[in-house]
Amino acid sequence: MSNWQKAVLNRFGLAAFNAGQKVFLKQDVTVAERRGEMFGELAFRALKSRRLRTVSNLELAFPEWSDQRRLETARKVFRHFGLITADFMRTPLRTNEELLANMEIEGFEHYEAAAAVGKGIIACTAHLGNWERFGHWLIATGRKISVVARDANQGAIQERVSKIRDLTGVLVLSRGDSARPILVKLKRQEIVGILPDQNSDESYVPFFGKPCGTVLGPAVLHQRTGAVLLPAYCVRTGPGKYKVILREPIDIENAIKDPVEIMAQINAVLESVIREYPEQWLWMHDRWKNARKKNLF
Repeated sequence: MSNWQKAVLNRFGLAAFNAGQKVFLKQDVTVAERRGEMFGELAFRALKSRRLRTVSNLELAFPEWSDQRRLETARKVFRHFGLITADFMRTPLRTNEELLANMEIEGFEHYEAAAAVGKGIIACTAHLGNWERFGHWLIATGRKISVVARDANQGAIQERVSKIRDLTGVLVLSRGDSARPILVKLKRQEIVGILPDQNSDESYVPFFGKPCGTVLGPAVLHQRTGAVLLPAYCVRTGPGKYKVILREPIDIENAIKDPVEIMAQINAVLESVIREYPEQWLWMHDRWKNARKKNLF
């Protein structure tokens, strides 16, 4: 779950979380998705600052769009994240067989190339589509993945989120204490998932044509360990149906010396996928916050 989803849930508290999950667990995937979209619509109307940030970010990324198109897309963004919140809460009902039957794969040869290097894989994913299902897909296909994630602000909700994630077999590493476990996992040639699409002050790298605060962690890990950087995403294609998109590994020979150059390539790949599925990325996050503060554009 994203920080945005957690912020919404924290506002209503653990009681709302539990009540919401009880409702979604009683519904099939199509009905649950519709109810989740309704939840997203309510958030779109209620969370004015998030709505305005979403529209503002869309204006920055798509200056050629009309105001109406940006507003419509913003509404779709909120509805999408409401939908995948419902999908996440239905995780206890989802079997590996159901997940695999409703998942298509694009670019599996890129995973094979990354695995063949034999030094572990850093799956560079994003708050795009349904990243929770991406991890579940890897587990369902017999692979091991650990995901680096920030803890929720509210302990009780974090505990509930963690219990749901545990059902899929995905191991979650706390961002604040993940360095050593990451190195261990990569040495074992396992997969570590990182979502480097949040605001940062480590470097400023182009994203949708503007300088954007970007973490350097994935690039530095790749340079130090030789683990392959594999852009990997999971987008929704229909009711209960998803597609894993695997793109060509970045710097597979570990030849690029500048980590900023590596992260620029990661940003470019993510941007290309977002342009295909603009309503499925977390536009309500203030991705360009630090860049604006520094008057970089």
